[in-house]
Amino acid sequence: MDYDYIVCGAGTSGSVVAGRLAASHTGRVLLIEAGGSDQSPLISDPNAWPMTLGTSLDWGFMTDASSDLNGRSIPYSMGKVLGGGSSINVSTWSRGHRSDWDGFSAAAQDKRWSYEAVLELYRTKIEDWQGQPDPRYRGVGGAVHVQQAPSPSAFTESLLSSASDAGLARYPNANGAMMEGTGGAALVDEIVQDGKRKSIFQSYVAPLVSSDNLRVLTDTKLLKILFEKNRAVGVLLESNGQVIAVKARREIVLSAGAINTPRILLQSGIGDPQALRKLGIDVVQALPAVGENLHDHVAFGFIWEKTQEAMPFVPRSESACFWRTDANLDAPNMYTYAIQGAFASPEILKTTNLPENTWSMFVGMRPRSRGRVYLRAADESAPVGIDSGYLRDPKDLDDLRSGLEIARQIGHGSALKRFTVGEAMTVENTRAGQDQFFRDSLVTFWHQCGTAAVGTDEASVVDGSLRVHGIEGLRIADASVLPQVTVGNTMAPCVVIGEQAAGFILSE
Repeated sequence: MDYDYIVCGAGTSGSVVAGRLAASHTGRVLLIEAGGSDQSPLISDPNAWPMTLGTSLDWGFMTDASSDLNGRSIPYSMGKVLGGGSSINVSTWSRGHRSDWDGFSAAAQDKRWSYEAVLELYRTKIEDWQGQPDPRYRGVGGAVHVQQAPSPSAFTESLLSSASDAGLARYPNANGAMMEGTGGAALVDEIVQDGKRKSIFQSYVAPLVSSDNLRVLTDTKLLKILFEKNRAVGVLLESNGQVIAVKARREIVLSAGAINTPRILLQSGIGDPQALRKLGIDVVQALPAVGENLHDHVAFGFIWEKTQEAMPFVPRSESACFWRTDANLDAPNMYTYAIQGAFASPEILKTTNLPENTWSMFVGMRPRSRGRVYLRAADESAPVGIDSGYLRDPKDLDDLRSGLEIARQIGHGSALKRFTVGEAMTVENTRAGQDQFFRDSLVTFWHQCGTAAVGTDEASVVDGSLRVHGIEGLRIADASVLPQVTVGNTMAPCVVIGEQAAGFILSE
């Protein structure tokens, strides 16, 4: 059967696109997902997110071993389930900084992506804010239930006080005004309702699954996009051991994430022509930027010993602290969450003699370094190549050292004395010692992006309407279009991307 619209990937952005298109009743919509159902207690319980990693709910990508990381490979977990990352992440709702959206707008040369335009989207279409009314920044009646972390623990309040003592102003919530400045601290916002996760799939698609014009296929792998000359006309799918071709009368939207989206483009003949020909893939469109510009918030865990007085708290962070390491920056480039237990790379955990009771700062940084996604072979079953690029730019180590200094200042603050004995890991206070620590400890913050970036030059893949350059009937809607990773988690920005994609399609 043919469809008017085919949305490839039921993750955060894809769920928004499919939901909005189906709700418009302008045509038949097919939403395909490689993973399975989201009906699992590991998903509905927002505190169970660590137990989803490495399971069938996770794509389980691995980066190439890197000499910049002392030969380590990094696990790249990504949601392989209805809802994608919004079904297995920490539920945190972080909308992005003013500079993120104005930067996107500048790259796209399109004012529809400006901070004020995106803020209007959050207010009028996206958010159903449960906190104190704030008509300048927050919306009500939108698709996504957003609340502030409820009943924060005494530990969380003490950590926020310590952050204030370290110079990070306290804000009423983690979005709004704080995302217009250079730093601050606040309770997090989250997509949790009545103690249960409410993923973006549940918010946008689940209410429509019985609609006659929407079909959702799970456990269905997208092999490649089909073309007639320079127009995308269908997709090749594998389901239940069968390979089938499905045609799209109007548009195909690729929402497979920052690893799979470039993989599918490359396997379909869109990418660097020299590399494609070397693999025996026919070139449909020469776009050398496909798969380039891969980056992510690089992260490290810093573990502290808890006092006997410190009561347990939820394993997802209730607070967020943002700061910058350079006075010339117009936005924070560092942030940290607080997580119960020891959270660090496997290499650090193996070599550190930890006390019984611990808590961790999980510190993230916006990097300068860039990597890439590439094909190892033309065969769709071959593992994709992922060069993380971590620490390729030596200035990233400078920022990490500065970021560690602020994190330590917060952790050693007087407000946390009743909860914290001290540092539970040994990191030398020398440049060489700290650099060694970072090479052993850096992991992903699960915010991969940039591999099909928006723009108007040869370093881009899509235009401001998210159409693939030189191709008709094909758009990309996921974190791969972000030219730079946003401040904070990327789930909310991916909702914006989905809303924009659907809006562009329906308005044309």
